[in-house]
Amino acid sequence: MKGGLGNLMKQAQAMQENLRRAQEELARVEVTGTAAGGLVSVTMTCRHDVKRVQLDASLLQDDKEVLEDLIAAAVNDAVRKVEKTSQEKLAGLASGLSIPGLNLPL
Repeated sequence: MKGGLGNLMKQAQAMQENLRRAQEELARVEVTGTAAGGLVSVTMTCRHDVKRVQLDASLLQDDKEVLEDLIAAAVNDAVRKVEKTSQEKLAGLASGLSIPGLNLPL
């Protein structure tokens, strides 16, 4: 039993290191969310840091509320893409840890 616990601890430490590396990689990954057919785009990292907001010049003549809604929609699209990208990147990390009867959702 002691060997099994020691092996489990090694697996957990390896998984923790892999998670740390994956989070560092995700901090550098950028995704772009869009709205209005690409007239508004928001680029952010997978740490949710907004790097860039781009607006088509034709939108500058629109109502302020319309522009605000389009920016919010583009940010929300980017956030969904960040979540999907992060989930895909982190999904395999827990699969290497074999604990009978324990499923670790990410």
